[in-house]
Amino acid sequence: MKSKELSVDLRDRIVSRHKSGEGNRKISAALKFPMSTVATIICKWKKFETTRTLPRASRPSKLSEGRRTLVREVTKNPMVTVSKLQRSSVEIGEPSIRTTISAAIHQSGLFGRVARRKPLLSKRHMAARLEFAKRHLKDSQTMRNKILWSDETKIELFGVNARLHVWRKPGTTHHQGNTIPTVKHGGNIMLWRCFSAAGIGRLVRIKGKMTTAMYRDILDENLLQSALDLRLGQRFIFQQDNDLKHTAKISNEWLQDNSLNVLEWPRQSPDLNPIEHLWRDLKMAVHRRFPSNLMELERCCKEEWAKLAKDRCAKLVASYSKRLESVITAKGASTEY
Repeated sequence: MKSKELSVDLRDRIVSRHKSGEGNRKISAALKFPMSTVATIICKWKKFETTRTLPRASRPSKLSEGRRTLVREVTKNPMVTVSKLQRSSVEIGEPSIRTTISAAIHQSGLFGRVARRKPLLSKRHMAARLEFAKRHLKDSQTMRNKILWSDETKIELFGVNARLHVWRKPGTTHHQGNTIPTVKHGGNIMLWRCFSAAGIGRLVRIKGKMTTAMYRDILDENLLQSALDLRLGQRFIFQQDNDLKHTAKISNEWLQDNSLNVLEWPRQSPDLNPIEHLWRDLKMAVHRRFPSNLMELERCCKEEWAKLAKDRCAKLVASYSKRLESVITAKGASTEY
């Protein structure tokens, strides 16, 4: 509980005794006040030449008592809205306007930001990611340069996905409570492509819903040729995620028939794949051209894909070790990538 403020008369008595030459200890013993209180009052008198209470710099927050309750609510649920917090302030007996609530939360180091969309990770996923990162962290760059990275993505013709704001502290962007879990689903135009440190491989549009047979045909018609074009040699390593079509029997049979070395990949781990940044580069370049239909969108994608620089590919593969380190630091949880 906050102690009661000393009256002006008592403060004047302390200063009067100080002026007469008494020390802080003697004043404390005579008036029965703590030495710290005596010292504070004398220090204030020396600085401001008054013992009166000075006016505050600004109006005190209405949430001085209830702020902790609201901050606890925001910490427990980062996606709570200001409207909900305003209703809570009424329930705790301190009704406040939205700006007052926001200012009080800001004082606690929490700020409204757009929640990032991240794959939903279970404890088993995080354990597998951590084990994978530790196992491959010491792989040589020469070996990483032999990896042919692959993935599929959707590219939308118009618009962007809806945003959701969360309350979070700086540096907590990728904490699981501050992100939106996502799963893969169909889109306006679906693409498959691959790349390595040596440059880009082939880009293929997937028409309709991709089946296991379609995926096998994509590999048969594009994978080996891409590896040949990039001069990866016969002992290159193929990376793919754990989509059911990728791990299906006929897909595995094709990989085995062609004697391919497949990188064992942890589930829900797009942040480990440097190809994700190439997807972002491609989408930004395509949307700057404002395609008006799906055929134009496909053409723009192929043209912009062909423009991606080799040194960009090499730098992304070189960042793979940092991705592994981030997973280890996060103990398998979501990372900044």
